Amino acid sequence: MKIIILGAERVGSTLAATLANEDNDITVVDIDAVRLRELQDKLDIRTIQGPGADPDILFQAGAEDADMLIAVTGSDETNLVACQVAYSLFRTPLKICRIRNHQYLRFKDKLFDPNPTPESFPIDVIISPEQVVTDYIVKLIRYPGALQVLDFAGGLVQLVAIQAIKGGPLVGHQLQTIRDHMPDVEARVAAIYRQNHSIIPTGESIIEDGDEVFFIAAKKNIFSVMSELQEREKDYRRVIIAGGGNIGFSLAKKIETFCSVKLIERDPNRCLWLSENLEKTLVLTGDGSDKELLLEETIESTDIFLALTNDDEANIMSSMLAKRLGARKVMTLINNPAYVDLVQGGEIDIAISPSQATIGSLLTHVRRGDIENVHALRHGAAEALEAIAHGDATSSKVVGRAINDVDLPDGVTIGAVVRGEQVIIGTGDVVIQTDDHVIMFLVDKSKTPEVERLFQVGLTFF
Repeated sequence: MKIIILGAERVGSTLAATLANEDNDITVVDIDAVRLRELQDKLDIRTIQGPGADPDILFQAGAEDADMLIAVTGSDETNLVACQVAYSLFRTPLKICRIRNHQYLRFKDKLFDPNPTPESFPIDVIISPEQVVTDYIVKLIRYPGALQVLDFAGGLVQLVAIQAIKGGPLVGHQLQTIRDHMPDVEARVAAIYRQNHSIIPTGESIIEDGDEVFFIAAKKNIFSVMSELQEREKDYRRVIIAGGGNIGFSLAKKIETFCSVKLIERDPNRCLWLSENLEKTLVLTGDGSDKELLLEETIESTDIFLALTNDDEANIMSSMLAKRLGARKVMTLINNPAYVDLVQGGEIDIAISPSQATIGSLLTHVRRGDIENVHALRHGAAEALEAIAHGDATSSKVVGRAINDVDLPDGVTIGAVVRGEQVIIGTGDVVIQTDDHVIMFLVDKSKTPEVERLFQVGLTFF
């Protein structure tokens, strides 16, 4: 696949690195020659220096026969114009655009259209990092104790990461005993992260105190499985957010209906705007790392503290301070992906990377075959991928075959199959049917192209 990526910052460079390892023809465009040189030193890709919306630059990048344009520069306006140019001059088939400005997104139904009118931009997919991160945090708040929550099959199935704590009924026991504990609940453990290593579980694997356990189950059964691994946590009700930017504001707006929210913001003008646009949230002018302010706002009785500014170091320090002052849980926004695994799991319970979340959304639209969702598990324990099975027994390598008979690459397992509204845990005798949503786990991401080919329909299918 021939792909042009506009923007060599964190999202663009991470996406280029991911796709370059999967037999794609990648060209990265950026105005910063230093960034491009660093990418070329690491990856076998083409780079072009220049503004991404310039028709001549896009022509040099190969827009005439590109399969896809991914505009992820730091400028919404550049991204928008680049998509327009790619459509108007080159008829690029798929145009993905990152939009950060909330004001554009307010009118997205009128502004953006894959079948453009003279009044709209020709954009097939809009990616909003702030919205992706906000939705992700809301799910974590709704599942107290969860370290990661991922949706599949339109939310019918969820994958949850949770720390096993001594006292949980399944802790200290083999995984195969889960049916004895919950005879009416279907669930499967996809991966275990223990002492900085990923473990592919078997029925004989024993859950140990301190393990991070990744399991998949129907949404309705998530709390039941969580209760097997640790004592059920009380709901999060008292929340303090440090940072009133787009993410802080969007999150407060979404949770103020069911949580008591306090939002700390340094900029007095922004505080005024926030107070006018939030109904129940208490807006405070100050610094999230101000010890006296946190104590005044009873940080010791706070269920969850979220550091959501654009400054990684400030977020890390304010989160550590909040935890030491008694906050029950802390979540920290980390823009530099290299920091994520360094800081989470200690005093910082959950580190959230906007670029990693955005990459997952982008890969959903880039993968070959009918790939619905792509998610990376915490610590890189595995990649979770949802594919739709098409064809029949003569044209498909999976349809009409039991899971045990599917020629899966090494290190790939099937966790669940969703058929209509029915969730079927992926045991070996389950036969995959047309239109099934198949959820898989890949320990080795280099196997992704093999999985994609597995779900592509052969030429005999009509």
